Amino acid sequence: MRIWIDLSNSPHPLLFKPVARELEALGHSVAVTARDNAQTVELARERWPDVTVIGGPSPKGRKAKAQAIARRVADLRRWARSVDPDIALSHNSYSQIVAARLLRIPVVTAMDFEHQPANHLAFRLARRVLLPAALEHSDLARQGASRRKTRYYAGLKEEIYLSDFQPDAGLLEEMGVDLGTDGALVVARPAPDLAVYHSFENPVFLQCVEQVLRDPRVTVVVLPRHPGQRAAIADLGLERCVVPERAVDSRSLMSRADLMIGAGGTMTREAALMGVPTLSLFAGRRPAVDDWLEERGFMRTLRTVDDLPAVEPQPRADRMAELRERGARLVDAFCDAVVTV
Repeated sequence: MRIWIDLSNSPHPLLFKPVARELEALGHSVAVTARDNAQTVELARERWPDVTVIGGPSPKGRKAKAQAIARRVADLRRWARSVDPDIALSHNSYSQIVAARLLRIPVVTAMDFEHQPANHLAFRLARRVLLPAALEHSDLARQGASRRKTRYYAGLKEEIYLSDFQPDAGLLEEMGVDLGTDGALVVARPAPDLAVYHSFENPVFLQCVEQVLRDPRVTVVVLPRHPGQRAAIADLGLERCVVPERAVDSRSLMSRADLMIGAGGTMTREAALMGVPTLSLFAGRRPAVDDWLEERGFMRTLRTVDDLPAVEPQPRADRMAELRERGARLVDAFCDAVVTV
């Protein structure tokens, strides 16, 4: 079978690379498209040099977002006609799902945020929906994820690509970060302020960055989502605050981090699963996967800067063997859901 994978956001190249590799090992071919959004294309090209770029960043405002999706639907439909895939696979790429259905291509989609408004569209149009078991008791049938089409997997999607990498030991040096003998590293990720489900600012994020930098041992690496965030953070002129000019491997950073401050979702969960002390500042409706992590002691929600703990260098616990085993099982689950649709 020819399987069409569409990448619409930065985590998706990492998520689908091990899945694509396994599908190809099973004898299927894979064609990849990507939306030029955040670091998606840069990360996709590192894994698929021949990726086809279709569509751009999500604009502000619901009307503008809808228009951008419609344009991308038309462009993806035109591309898919020439490629003729058998199955469309994504992590809730709404444009791909609509384009595929218009061409009568079976759709397999995954999602892990039950409060995303567009689930109503994606789930109803998909032939199969993949969801983490943490969402099993959520009322997703009303969004179109009927029991007949839904498969639940044990774990979180981040475990798939956490199991699929070797930390880049030279990354900090390449970024010009020298922690010395007693320095501590904080990784910080701002809120997805262009997303429909999180379309407001989170002032606690910058307050936390400024607070931890009062400790002269601390260096903060901020991983912005778009140029506007990069410029806003750089303009603050904070000492020992590093803002990379290009996409970097967040997993390698997490392997050296002593604290993660996350106002979004995916990178926050990556850090928590890797055993990094993790604080979530997510200000939208709380997802069940975050409850799952917090119940197991992997993550803590931070409401105000006053609750921010002191940053202390952490012992390096190696959890990679466990993550690799769990990730391999999840890759098998994703592939089986695709090839049996």
